[in-house]
Amino acid sequence: MVSIGLIGVPLEEGSGRRGCSMGPTALRIAGIDRVMADLGFDVTDHGDLRPEPVDNLGRHSGAKHLPIVAGYTRALEAVTYDTASKGAVPVILGGDHALSMGSVSGMARYAAESKRPLFVLWLDAHADFNTPETSPSGNMHGMPVAFFCGHAEFAEILPPGRPLVDPKRVYQVGIRSVDETERQEINRHGVNVYDMRALDEMGVAAIVKEILKAVEREDGLLHVSLDVDFLEPDIAPGVGTTVPGGATFREAHLVMEMLCDSGRVSSLDLVELNPFLDDRGKSARVMVELAASLFGRRILDRPTRSG
Repeated sequence: MVSIGLIGVPLEEGSGRRGCSMGPTALRIAGIDRVMADLGFDVTDHGDLRPEPVDNLGRHSGAKHLPIVAGYTRALEAVTYDTASKGAVPVILGGDHALSMGSVSGMARYAAESKRPLFVLWLDAHADFNTPETSPSGNMHGMPVAFFCGHAEFAEILPPGRPLVDPKRVYQVGIRSVDETERQEINRHGVNVYDMRALDEMGVAAIVKEILKAVEREDGLLHVSLDVDFLEPDIAPGVGTTVPGGATFREAHLVMEMLCDSGRVSSLDLVELNPFLDDRGKSARVMVELAASLFGRRILDRPTRSG
């Protein structure tokens, strides 16, 4: 039986507004543990992480709340690595997207020890490739991709010699809000970006097939990072960074079903859920349903209700 390790990360300081700390609880209330168990997985809930104590990082005015984000990054990197090393699939319950600094770094360490490359599928409205020098806001949830690719080494949050992710193995889908300097950095480092125009022109199935072919060619592991704002705001309003024109409910499920069929997914982030902004738990339920599709449930497996 395949094991899943749920790891709660009540981090909200990376986003610049309160509410994401309630995300892990909302996902549990929406039944993520029960849904995974019903799909036949052995589920262990590791509870919510506490950040490690952090000091001596220096002053960085362009990185708000650096100590608390760094503390969570260190704790989550270790737990993610440990969970994967024990043969389980880490599923990170967030929390804002700064947590991916830790989850992806932990998976990069595990992939390096397994002698396999790590690919990252970033399902998000934002590219999150800023640094303290380029970020207009200083909010660290806009920096994780640059960090785990080794291009935001402004403080020793994690050891500088750690395994990194090759930017050319990062695939961003659903992008529709990118800062100008960030755009230049993405192009310079070779990040693969499929914005919403690409989804409209190519179709989501063709895009996912291209990504999976790249992963299969190198026999890679695949980390999936799903931000609530990947979706159209009407579908999932519980996020502080809504951007109109996102993926539809069906497009998102198709992505998850194709990823499931590939058998390549090794870890998952569910991030930026802000229950304070949600509509009676709607976004939490959608995120749980998408996670269920990723782990094997099909929409047609569920009975429909009349009326």
